[in-house]
Amino acid sequence: MSTIVRQRVHSGPRGIRGFLAATVTATLIATLAGCAIQGQPESAGAGQDLPEVVVTTNILGDVVSQVLGDAAHVTTLMRPNADPHSFEISASEAALLDRAALVVSNGFGLEEGLQQHLDRVRQAGTPMFVAGDHIESIPYTSTDSGAGGTDSGAGGSGSGDPDPHFWTDPGRMVDVVEALTTTLTDASAVAGINTADRTAIATRGEAYAGQLRELDSEMAERFSAIPSERRALITNHHVFGYLADRYDFRVLGTAIPGGTTLAAPSAADLRELVDAITSANVPAIFAESSAPDRLMRVLAEEAGIDVQVIELFTESLSLPGAGAETYVEMLTTNTARIADGLDPDALQLPTDRSAQ
Repeated sequence: MSTIVRQRVHSGPRGIRGFLAATVTATLIATLAGCAIQGQPESAGAGQDLPEVVVTTNILGDVVSQVLGDAAHVTTLMRPNADPHSFEISASEAALLDRAALVVSNGFGLEEGLQQHLDRVRQAGTPMFVAGDHIESIPYTSTDSGAGGTDSGAGGSGSGDPDPHFWTDPGRMVDVVEALTTTLTDASAVAGINTADRTAIATRGEAYAGQLRELDSEMAERFSAIPSERRALITNHHVFGYLADRYDFRVLGTAIPGGTTLAAPSAADLRELVDAITSANVPAIFAESSAPDRLMRVLAEEAGIDVQVIELFTESLSLPGAGAETYVEMLTTNTARIADGLDPDALQLPTDRSAQ
């Protein structure tokens, strides 16, 4: 058995120049977000008395913006590359939730650091759209809730709880888009959107749902080229249950037990995962862009096999130009990386391809 660990990681800016560029960009985004929070929308409707729609995660923020267009001002609370399980908000952002015409959240306990604010505005009667209420969920099981088959129970991610990561399946996101379109075109559900804008929203919602259906077909075709014995996923934490369910993958294990990144693996969990990697002889394991990849690198080295560590965008969109600026781009990039990593034909390419 080869002892070479072959790693291919696309983990964002490197070095001082990259760090400075990322810092400047992040500062600019924070500044713009701050302006928006103070009621200074930068959309085409700036200066108008537009309704305020506040969205928790940046994946849903993109989806809502695609459907709404310039009919409302959309504020997304979660920054690019952030972790939806642990991100928190400022006092001014919390106040913005209270003034929103509509609050859009993921649900199923994903926004662990934000739940108290969501509970508060719900109790106050603020209109809410919870995306998870409009999809057919799948539960965590005792075998996929942890590397060692144990339940963490943290963040509502134990066995039997609904898995919140439904966006990895574009088919289920079509259900979300259709339900969201219905809500946004209902005059009694969201105040401040006029008749002409509701008509435009209906058109955009239908077109965007069609785009996601096409993407679903393209992903199915790309994944179908991977031999069934190769369709095995090992990731940081349990985030690909819905993708596995739709495209016939197996989730062999996760480095962090359960569906929340706030849990921690035990030594026994990691030993069992190394055994799974070795037994399955998978050609690639997958790190997440929103979490450090050091744990997956150590696992690759411990497994002592020829395996790539490939970064995927799992729970957050990226900064512009990094590969996951939008939800559609995120799925497109992940599909290519998963297929290239698990497809035997890709392994026959020169080794320097891993640096691309």
